[in-house]
Amino acid sequence: MSPSSPSPATTVYAARKIITMNPSRPHATHVAVREGRILGVGTLADLAGWGAHTLDERFARQVLMPGLVEGHSHLMAGTLWRYTYCGYFDLADPDGRNWPGAATLDAVVDSLTRSEADSAGQPAAVVGWGFDPIYFGSQRCTRADLDRVSTVRAVGVLHASGHILNVNTAALQLAGLNRTGIAHPGIPLGADGLPTGELKGPDAMGPLFEPLGLTRSFLSGDETGIRAFGKLAVRAGVTTATDLAATLGDGEVDTLLRLTAEASYPVRLVPLLRLIAITPKDAVARAVQLRERNTEQLRLGRIKVVADGSIQGFSARLRWPGYYNGAPNGLWYTAPETIRECYALALQHGVPVHTHTNGDEATDLALDCLEAALRQHPSPDHRFTLQHCQLADAAQFRRMRALGMGVNLFANHHFYWGDQHRATTVGPERAERMNACRTARDTGVPYSIHSDAPITPLGPLFTAWCAVTRLTASGRVLGEGECIPVADALQAITLGAARTLHLDGEIGSIECGKRADFCVLDDDPESVPPAQLKDLRVWGTVQGGRVFQAPATVPQS
Repeated sequence: MSPSSPSPATTVYAARKIITMNPSRPHATHVAVREGRILGVGTLADLAGWGAHTLDERFARQVLMPGLVEGHSHLMAGTLWRYTYCGYFDLADPDGRNWPGAATLDAVVDSLTRSEADSAGQPAAVVGWGFDPIYFGSQRCTRADLDRVSTVRAVGVLHASGHILNVNTAALQLAGLNRTGIAHPGIPLGADGLPTGELKGPDAMGPLFEPLGLTRSFLSGDETGIRAFGKLAVRAGVTTATDLAATLGDGEVDTLLRLTAEASYPVRLVPLLRLIAITPKDAVARAVQLRERNTEQLRLGRIKVVADGSIQGFSARLRWPGYYNGAPNGLWYTAPETIRECYALALQHGVPVHTHTNGDEATDLALDCLEAALRQHPSPDHRFTLQHCQLADAAQFRRMRALGMGVNLFANHHFYWGDQHRATTVGPERAERMNACRTARDTGVPYSIHSDAPITPLGPLFTAWCAVTRLTASGRVLGEGECIPVADALQAITLGAARTLHLDGEIGSIECGKRADFCVLDDDPESVPPAQLKDLRVWGTVQGGRVFQAPATVPQS
């Protein structure tokens, strides 16, 4: 910069309190920002040496902490709001409007029927999402239930887990599946020899995605949905979030590059290329190619592998003794030999891999595959991460530590499905060790926690509350020995999540040189009782030095 050039503008934000997540200076009252980065943190006097500045006191009554990092979410959390919400719990949409849950199967059918009537005469399918029949006891949704919505138009409802889809007869006919003679583990048959309408896993669901408009390319690349996701992020205090299973075709990447480059887009996105309908060799090559298109706001070059399915959908792979209610073991979504090949090639080319393992048998597979791959291609900082990893026991955490693996635990499961896991899926003992944050910490495994939005709502502070209290929806503490302190939970949703994405040198704490990403709170997470952590009010965010205020939640009109 020449002597005559003006100095870059510096803004110093004053706050009631700044929680830095930096052990060298854990708290402060002021933070200086220049060119979207943190110039310094401390008192106003500490920052005076940086020269002329503008003092901004808009946050003088608020608490700043690092921008929250959602290490496992999906852009379809925004896109799915195009369709009918059919979840069990109330949920706020991207604009802050609250939508009531559907507490019975009849209520789900009624919601879809209203949507069908509102869209009468349109060629598009009738689609619902967030469906969770595990709350309805032994009652399952069949094609006959959805035929009550329409016998002419395709009707489909995606389960909350994202691993199961229920459709009507018209949809089965469109996909050529309304016939006898089908033998597929993901397509249950009724007494008449025809599919019941419940489809489990990507192989079974795949033929219905196109007729229903639920292709992964659309869900991850829809401009309206991406913008809606940004609104959800601001409301949750999130400044960096993943799309943890994208197809990342050229069109999707172009859209992401364009939108994230806008000054009004409030969140840094980290999409992972999903290993599906592509060979490991081609996936690794594509990930390496995508790295060349990285920007400050869009980070590419990682792969997502899905090893098994959903525990509450009984499609996860469990070790002996299997499911508590005697259900048959789940499905391998990706063949074990494919995972082995992917790991070896990814290590060879420096491509991080995140692997979905819900069941403990799937976790064993991932650990075995990584151990073999590391013998071929040693890597001191590979950042391979297990996602969900819900049933891992202490021995498996010790193996993770030995292999240099990280884990991102699905803490929200305690609240949303903990009672069902205890009573139905895995039984009391295994349910109490699920998402074992304390074991991960005590074993020395780098860990974070997540929402898997839209599977559960985007909201890291709620996720932190789940890890701290381990309360179920009925109020049961599910595994008190795995509860973690508030400080550890806050670390997990900031630096912990940043580390899994290899971004902890840029984000996750408020300190000199890092990105000016802040979560702005009306309440102090270090002062409220742990039980109130989920109720902290988020004012909005600062992302790359840009300020975004969240809309208030409003009742449904």
